[in-house]
Amino acid sequence: MPRPTPATPPIDPRASPVDHRVVGFDPGLNVTGYGVIEVRGGTVRLVEAGTVRSRGASLAERLATIHAGVVEVLEACRPTVMAIEQIFVHARFPRTAILMGHARGVICLAAAQAGLTVYDYPPARVKSLLTGSGQAGKEQMQAAVQRELGLTTRPEPADAADALAIALADYHLRIRQGGMHLLLRRTDRSAGGTT
Repeated sequence: MPRPTPATPPIDPRASPVDHRVVGFDPGLNVTGYGVIEVRGGTVRLVEAGTVRSRGASLAERLATIHAGVVEVLEACRPTVMAIEQIFVHARFPRTAILMGHARGVICLAAAQAGLTVYDYPPARVKSLLTGSGQAGKEQMQAAVQRELGLTTRPEPADAADALAIALADYHLRIRQGGMHLLLRRTDRSAGGTT
């Protein structure tokens, strides 16, 4: 069984309590990127990022190694939720979408087995959110993730950067906006208003 390849040094997930710990996955049949961020009091930081590489001659063997690698990431990093990229279906390449669907399926299976809620996001929405363009390339995404997380270098490989982008999209679209909504409700109540 191939071990996940971390691109960044891991942080001990038991070091201190966090508000949220999101693992993002960029599914691929050959290489699946993963990225883990944690949110504490509105501050976001990188926990770990890397790749899970599939091995085997058959599709079933490759999917089994992806599943095993994802399970290992979930056990090591202890996320509270999972964010994953939705499948983009291009009319000229339907086979690619089908194969990606297999990889995405075993990742979601691992999440269900771990009791994690899964949130999925369209690739163009993630790109637009972080770069302002739904057509952003790999280098633009890496630069955006570097900026968002305050990293000294661009995250490598691109699969891991894409997974971190998905986790960051979950932070912005679900956690941050949800937190803003709760904060506004608290403020309205303290001012004597009702919501």
